[in-house]
Amino acid sequence: MILIKGGRVFVEGEFRELDVLIEGQKIKAIGKDLITDSRTRVIDARGKLVTPGFIDVHVHLREPGYTHKETIASGTRAAARGGFTTVAAMPNTDPVLDNPAILREVEERIEKEAVVRVYLHGAISEGLQGEKLVDFAAMAGSVLGFSDDGRGVQDEGMMKRAMEEVKGLNKMIAAHCEDESLNNGGYIHEGDLSRRLGIRGISSASEYRQLARDLDLVRETGAAYHACHISTEEAVELIRQAKKEGLPVSCEVTPHHLLLSDKDIDINDADYKMNPPLRSEEDRLALLEGVKDGTIDIIATDHAPHHAEEKARGFAEAPFGIAGLETCFSLLYTYLVLEGVITLERLVEMLTVKPAGLFGLETGVLEAGREADLVIIDPEASFIIDVEDFHSKGKNTPFKGYRCRGKILRTLVGGREVYRGE
Repeated sequence: MILIKGGRVFVEGEFRELDVLIEGQKIKAIGKDLITDSRTRVIDARGKLVTPGFIDVHVHLREPGYTHKETIASGTRAAARGGFTTVAAMPNTDPVLDNPAILREVEERIEKEAVVRVYLHGAISEGLQGEKLVDFAAMAGSVLGFSDDGRGVQDEGMMKRAMEEVKGLNKMIAAHCEDESLNNGGYIHEGDLSRRLGIRGISSASEYRQLARDLDLVRETGAAYHACHISTEEAVELIRQAKKEGLPVSCEVTPHHLLLSDKDIDINDADYKMNPPLRSEEDRLALLEGVKDGTIDIIATDHAPHHAEEKARGFAEAPFGIAGLETCFSLLYTYLVLEGVITLERLVEMLTVKPAGLFGLETGVLEAGREADLVIIDPEASFIIDVEDFHSKGKNTPFKGYRCRGKILRTLVGGREVYRGE
C-alpha cells in the first residue's frame, strides 16, 4: 500500500488536509489517522497539493505517421510530467483514425507504449477530407468522440448528418470551428498586428460564424456538441447564450489563448504560430470572463508538437501548433491563480472533474474505490521553463524562459508512479 500523508487534498470541490491510502490500483481510503501496516510506503505530502490526475481531451500524439514530431511513448511521458493521467488523441494522423482497423492498430500501440490513459477521437469524415462520413456505428465503441480537428467541417449538410448519426450512438461531436472561406489563407489574427505588418490575417468570423452554424444544427438535432479551442469574444457569447437555452453544448479553451494575445507575438518566432491564432486582448479578456462565469467548461492544451526544423521555416511556412502538456498547470497557476484572476479550485476543476463529467470518464475525482490517478504538486517551487527538460519531442512553445511556480512532483496512474520530478 501507499500512504500519501498530510497533503492538501482536492475532494468535493475544495482542498482539505487529509491522507490518501492506495491499495493496488485503487484509492482505499481518504481521511485522517488511516490504518496502515509496516509494509506501507509513506509519501510525505505536507505543504503539497494532491489533486486528481489532470485530463486533457485534446492532444495530438502524431502516431502513426508523424513520429518525427511525437510518439505515443514520448507524448504520454510529456503528459505525465505535466500531471496529466488521461489524454484523448485527435485523429489527424497518417493514416487518419477513420476506420475500426486503424483504431485497433493504434490501441495496440497504446497498450505497449503509453504511460498514461489514452483515449482516441475518431474522424468525422474519411481522411478528414470533408467529403464522405465515416462509419460512426462501427467506430463508436472505440472512440471518446468524433472530430475533424485541424479543419472545420465545411459542408453544413454533412455536419447535420454527422450530428444525427452521432446522437443515436450517444457520442459527442468535438468541432474545430473554422470557415475556410473566411480565414484568408492567413497565419496570424486579422487585427492591428496583421495590418501593421501587411500580412494576411485569420478573421474572427472564420471561427464564430461556423460555431453559430453548428449551434443552429444542435437546435435541430439535439446532438451533444463540444467546441474545441474557442478563441474569440463572439464565440464565448454564442456558447453562453446556447447554454441559457439549455442546448447540450460545451467548450474548451487553451492556456495560450488565456495568457497571450496578438500583441505578444514575436513575428520572428514561429512558436507563436497556432490555430486558432492568438487573438486580440479584448478576446483574451472575454475568454477569461468565460472561465470565471462557467461559460467555458474545461481547459485543453491542444498539444501540437512539431520538429524544430519545421518551426525554423519562418512564420509564414511553419506549421501551426505549440507543445502544451508540460507547461499547462504551472503557467495557469502562476499567471492566473497567483494573480487572483481565478481560484485554484476552479483551475483544478477545469482540469479534472469537468472533463471527466463531460466525456463520461470514471477518473477525475479522488474518492475511495476510484482508480488511484493523482498528482502531487509543490505550490511554492519555482522554476524556469526550459524546453531541454521536455519529455515531448516537440520543443515548440512561446513560453520558453517563463518563470513559474507550482511544480509537478509525482504523477500516479492506477497507483503506479509514472513521473517523479526533482
